[in-house]
Amino acid sequence: MVCECWKASTWFLSLQLMLSPLSPPLLHTLRSVSSVSGASLRLLVIFLTSTLLVLVSPLAEAGDNMENHLTFLYFAYGSNLLKERLQLKNQSAKVHCVARLKDYRLVFGNYKGLASDRWHGGVATIEHSPGDEVWGVVWRMSMSDLESLDSQENVTLGAYTPVELSVKTKEQELNCRTYKMNSCVYAPPSPQYLKVIMMGAEQNGLPKDYQEKLRTIKTNMYEGPLPMMAELEWARRRAKERANHRSDA
Repeated sequence: MVCECWKASTWFLSLQLMLSPLSPPLLHTLRSVSSVSGASLRLLVIFLTSTLLVLVSPLAEAGDNMENHLTFLYFAYGSNLLKERLQLKNQSAKVHCVARLKDYRLVFGNYKGLASDRWHGGVATIEHSPGDEVWGVVWRMSMSDLESLDSQENVTLGAYTPVELSVKTKEQELNCRTYKMNSCVYAPPSPQYLKVIMMGAEQNGLPKDYQEKLRTIKTNMYEGPLPMMAELEWARRRAKERANHRSDA
């Protein structure tokens, strides 16, 4: 009995600490009945535990809503399929799910025909095409990275326009931010750019038939240097080293 009372006292102390910022009236009641013992004590413990769960659950739900309010969903279909590419400038990006965009197709080109200095070839965009589909990755990102993402997509220069589109997963539809090129002049991508897209598709488990479709895309056969590829290789190496370090710890 002494042991039971000691355990109960410890439990009451912990409960008082948890309830102190939540409900002063409930805390006062708890202190006034803390001398109860025996069967009544056990019933009181059950009652107060249930009450605590009722109080805490809305707070946890509010926390989830706050996270959703401070983040946005971004549907990537091009080079940003690859985590290391997107996180070069957008560290908050976390994979949310894989999804498909119905009635669109993936194409490559340049804004007003101006070749990309970064990729030396056409870059990805989407265009409406009934019956087709584009697979991609939905990333959850902090609102603090929105400006950085727009900058990467050259929104201020008019190259891309942010749009809100509905994408489908196995279980639901999601409204996501994505980007469409303006004044697109079709042009094949460089082999390096296409490689980054295929690496991202494999990394995130896009459907095998879609990956095969990506492999059939013709490139411009560019063989010159691309600083971006060296930067991505460095980022991938760093990520692998961190993963190995965590596994060894």
